[in-house]
Amino acid sequence: MLLNTKDILLTAQKEQYGVAAFNVYSLETLQAVIRVAEAENHPVIIALGERYFDTVDVEGFAALTKVLAEKSTIPIALHLDHAYQKQSVIRAINCGFTSVMFDGSKYDLEKNISYTKEIVKIAHMAGVSVEAEIGSVARGAFSDEEDGDGTLTDPQDAKKFVEETGVDFLAAAIGTVHGMYTGEPNINLALLEEIQQSVSIPLVLHGGSGTPEHVMKRAVEKGICKVNVNTEVSIAATSYLKQVLKEEETMHLSDVMAGMQQAIEPVIAKFIQVLKK
Repeated sequence: MLLNTKDILLTAQKEQYGVAAFNVYSLETLQAVIRVAEAENHPVIIALGERYFDTVDVEGFAALTKVLAEKSTIPIALHLDHAYQKQSVIRAINCGFTSVMFDGSKYDLEKNISYTKEIVKIAHMAGVSVEAEIGSVARGAFSDEEDGDGTLTDPQDAKKFVEETGVDFLAAAIGTVHGMYTGEPNINLALLEEIQQSVSIPLVLHGGSGTPEHVMKRAVEKGICKVNVNTEVSIAATSYLKQVLKEEETMHLSDVMAGMQQAIEPVIAKFIQVLKK
């Protein structure tokens, strides 16, 4: 069933578990996420970043996701990840996304508040929930995200931001990275606890890939309700494709894509299992 992302996360916040948001780009990756989530009987968020708009037909992707979600018995949300343009947000709202993320983290706090407030007004009129970000998640290895400077979220800034914008959930920068870590992860859970005490809305952890499982579990205990995952699933898919094409001189595309779908399912399952209560 397709639900508003806010409803899914408020339930997760109340019952103290996390929900994974997987960036997907194709039928095979979409089916893999939903199939694993159904097997685990756990909600899931399907995410598509603005950066993929050039290669993925957004309206077609939304329609496909909604059809598969309505056939499913688990709660599923459709989320626009890291949008920087107002027009991208409006496009996602118009084709049925249940939440949008406006990323104004590159701006100073006051500009971020101003721009985000406008997005919140537009989205809420359509019954769509909004995620925003303050601080900045740095870029790690194998990421296709934009560079961030790694500035950690200030709890008092978070409080001011949430109160003035009316956002529904907040991405907190606590030391995770987009992509994979190039050294030992340095994730500030004490800061997360301070942020949780400053705001009442669900918190989001960007950079789930490569983050130690025990850290994710602790993060959920301290207010994280949504964990974004992209790179680790992508690496599992491309590693499978490289290996099978090396071993098999000729294969039918349908067999290759079916194998890729099976190859990423254990990675998807790992994140869902870690975040379950």
